[in-house]
Amino acid sequence: MKKVTITFLLSITLVFRAAADEGMWLPLLLGQQVYNDMVKKGLKLSKEQLYSINKASIKDAVIIFGNGCTGEIVSSKGLIFTNHHCGYGAIASASSVEHNYLRDGFYAKSNSEEIPTNLTVQFLVRIEDVTKEVNDSLMGLSGAARASKQAAVMSHINSRMSDLSKNLETRISPLFKGNQFLAFVYQRYNDVRLVGTPPESVGKFGGDTDNWEWPRHTGDFSVFRVYATPDGKPAPYATTNVPLKPKYHLPISLKGVKENDFAMIFGYPGGTNRYESSYGVQLATEVNNPTLVKLRDMRLKYMFEQMKNDPAIKLQLASDYASIANYWKFFKGETEQLLKYDVYGQKKKEEEAFIKWAQSKPEYKEIFADLEQTYSAWSPYALHRVYINEGILGSPLLSFAASLQQLEATMAQANTADVQKALEAATNARQNFLKGHNKPSDKNIVTSVLQMYYNDVPKDQQPTVLYGAIGNEYGALDKASTYERYVDQVFNSTIILNDAKWNQFVKNPDVTTLRQDLAYSLSSAFIRNYQSKYLPLYQQFVSKNNEWGRLYLKGVREMNPGKALYPDATFTMRVSYGKVDDYQPRDAVTYQNHTTMQGVLQKYKPGDYEFDLPEELVKLARAKEYGPYKDPRTGDLVVNFITSNDITGGNSGSPVINGNGELIGLAFDGNYEALSHKIAFDKDLNRTINVDIRYVLWLIDQLGGADHIIKELTIRK
Repeated sequence: MKKVTITFLLSITLVFRAAADEGMWLPLLLGQQVYNDMVKKGLKLSKEQLYSINKASIKDAVIIFGNGCTGEIVSSKGLIFTNHHCGYGAIASASSVEHNYLRDGFYAKSNSEEIPTNLTVQFLVRIEDVTKEVNDSLMGLSGAARASKQAAVMSHINSRMSDLSKNLETRISPLFKGNQFLAFVYQRYNDVRLVGTPPESVGKFGGDTDNWEWPRHTGDFSVFRVYATPDGKPAPYATTNVPLKPKYHLPISLKGVKENDFAMIFGYPGGTNRYESSYGVQLATEVNNPTLVKLRDMRLKYMFEQMKNDPAIKLQLASDYASIANYWKFFKGETEQLLKYDVYGQKKKEEEAFIKWAQSKPEYKEIFADLEQTYSAWSPYALHRVYINEGILGSPLLSFAASLQQLEATMAQANTADVQKALEAATNARQNFLKGHNKPSDKNIVTSVLQMYYNDVPKDQQPTVLYGAIGNEYGALDKASTYERYVDQVFNSTIILNDAKWNQFVKNPDVTTLRQDLAYSLSSAFIRNYQSKYLPLYQQFVSKNNEWGRLYLKGVREMNPGKALYPDATFTMRVSYGKVDDYQPRDAVTYQNHTTMQGVLQKYKPGDYEFDLPEELVKLARAKEYGPYKDPRTGDLVVNFITSNDITGGNSGSPVINGNGELIGLAFDGNYEALSHKIAFDKDLNRTINVDIRYVLWLIDQLGGADHIIKELTIRK
């Protein structure tokens, strides 16, 4: 195995060359040229100190936090730092109206006060190359047959390399659109507890207004701890568990940052598509993104109406609202930047050069002709798909109703034991659904989306029987009042929202009762219409597009040996490197690389939904009581800073590390001017927004009064 891996590394390091600060590099595969460039820019660590499977290294301190964020181990007792928005759901779940940790903040004074959560964390154990094994099984296959075989082979290898008795899980990641395959082996820990959080007014300061924007003034962090059995093994929550003794934890620097300082970010970027086609860019900017933004805008409006005046409803909807809002603004910004910088035109030029080169290459000669046909076949139905996923299933009630299709299928088979098991599962799921369900906002969502769907989706693609029935019974389909009357009836009559009706249904299960339920039949009409007619077309589109992507990227690498190429992000461990850097977003405007407490106070608006602050913070800030966390260069408390690092979603909570391997901040956002970054990296405007570690420590220590947490850290002054 070692010989195979070494050969593989030597072969691909010729391809991996750093360009500007672009690139999310696999730490295992840092070629000498990339590593030398990192050293040139300020790194003082060896490659083995970054990634090693034999010795403790930085990779052992960087974890997958929950299902979509990054965290870092910062003490010898398993303490975790991550973003406030990464811990948001757990904080909201731990809160109540009486103990509102989301609003007021929280710090456990001892291990016994730390709050259990449903979160897990995963440590990367090792990475293995399985490219040859996968590719050997795929010889002679293409399209859907190749995809099916690839999935089966990967599943087999994942199973073979996992050991669930030790919580070891393996997940193969296809790189370069299926041209290379690496197996990532993780160990999952199930006992993760909330240790501390600032008030939401600090952790989410600026709200949606400042989201994806610079300058920023947000204390976006939260603190957790991972527990294990006394001998260090993963285990479910138990009072006998003890704080995990990690292989490695990050030391923390109080020296701060200045212009051009080296910055390295380890983490788990979720996904990029840097090798997208011009056809994909066009579909995104003309159909997918604008439709998604329009539908999310509607959902957010109705949720916010209910949240703004009732603390209990705010807690109920907070996590979902934050998630929806985050990518509402992202896709809005992505569209604007893709159009502004003519990424479509840039892609066309690259593709024209490839087509010219490929004329003498039979394997690649026809792939763009095939791609054009693929997009022509799917594009007429793309808007419909967004309406299903973001509109119909954007309603909590209709989404839950859709989940009952499996129950209907089981009931139709009339196996009593299976039906009872399915009913129990559905009842448990319903209870969880009802905890987070807000009827007034959901009614407005369903009312609006039904009319929007009717107006926007081509009539020949719609479930005509459904709309015909609505029109016949409730009024003209071009009037909002028609949908209001219909939706009132749906919500008032459904068994899903009525305990007595649901319990009667469970006691005497009857598939006809389920099928005739207005909420279930409404959801099913849309889902079945889409699944029977348009889902197969989408699956064909995905299969052909994937095959094109694999061949195109294979050809690009063949066409440009030695050109700077790196694999797209796949929620696998990556390292990016750059520097602390100002930028100029437009003519005559320059943004400095850091913000301070002075800016926080300038934005402060007492009682405002997004820019309010705790009274104690304002008092301390006005008195400039910053203690050891004050920045000597500014004489103020640095709050946020920006670097030129290449990151994307999933990097939230990632450690920002200086050249000595010390933690200097937590990455939490990108800037609006470069929101095309999933598809196109902008070397001039791309910036990562980070919360300064000194602000984090000040909030824990002086605002939170949790100096015991500070004493647990390894701090370098």
